[in-house]
Amino acid sequence: MKNTTSSSDFILLGLLVNSEAVGVVFTVILAVFVVAVTANLIMTFLIQVDSHLHTPMYFLLSQLSIMDTLFICTTVPKLLVDMVSKEKTISFVACGIQIFLYLTMIGSEFFLLGLMAYDRYVAVCNPLRYPVLMDRKMCVSLAAGAWFGGSLDGFLLTPITMNVPYCGSRSINHFFCEIPAVLKLACADTSLYETLMYICCVLMLLIPISIISTSYSLILFTIHRMRSAEGRKKAFATCSSHLTVVSIFYGAAFYTYVLPPSFHTPEQDKVVSAFYTIVTPMLNPLIYSLRNKDVMGAFKRYLHVAHELRK
Repeated sequence: MKNTTSSSDFILLGLLVNSEAVGVVFTVILAVFVVAVTANLIMTFLIQVDSHLHTPMYFLLSQLSIMDTLFICTTVPKLLVDMVSKEKTISFVACGIQIFLYLTMIGSEFFLLGLMAYDRYVAVCNPLRYPVLMDRKMCVSLAAGAWFGGSLDGFLLTPITMNVPYCGSRSINHFFCEIPAVLKLACADTSLYETLMYICCVLMLLIPISIISTSYSLILFTIHRMRSAEGRKKAFATCSSHLTVVSIFYGAAFYTYVLPPSFHTPEQDKVVSAFYTIVTPMLNPLIYSLRNKDVMGAFKRYLHVAHELRK
């Protein structure tokens, strides 16, 4: 037990126990991965090239697409490789890198979704001052703050996790190096660290949730005072996509990091983790594009220009 081989590999047990379903699940995950990466790249490209989308909301949305692309690329390629290979190992260093990138991306999305709620508050409640309050400098500062907040989470938790002594079994009952699954292999008392990590994760959720709750409370109050039915409809349409994404993403994160361990099983944890690391990055661009006339209009304009250039 004292011989902690921190340089040896871990073994990822994977997403499935039943090997008979590997082929079908591999195909589904690969399809979701391709759709997610393609949709997010298209979203980022359209926002960059179409002048109609050069607004604060779409700038923040482009940052969300970049985060989603990096987020899904952190876990899924390794998962797909493990599903078709006999060797399911991951080196100690690679596991640490995966933990850092995962924490950075999920933390950055937490903060960015909160800041996007503030953007919607300014747009609905202070439309005349919107160009001043949400100028280019402010947008860049908000995006940089989201990235910094997420990376801070990664820099704080990753070194502690990887310095915990691991001995005995090296098999992680998960499809990627998620901290709760990795800590189960520790041969030291990690209760203090798990408590600190719990507090850190709660704060990471509370800060953006507070921003979202405050922003949407003020938005609902403003909508209630609107006399125009068309104005109310437009305001609801402006916020509905963001609320949908927030509900999905924060709901899964709340289950993983806030609910006590007694509510968890390894199988449930893997399903929930698969949902917000694989499915959510695909849903985000689809929700924003399919329910957004500006994005669909930009896509049609680009197809028209591309068609004209081919002639």
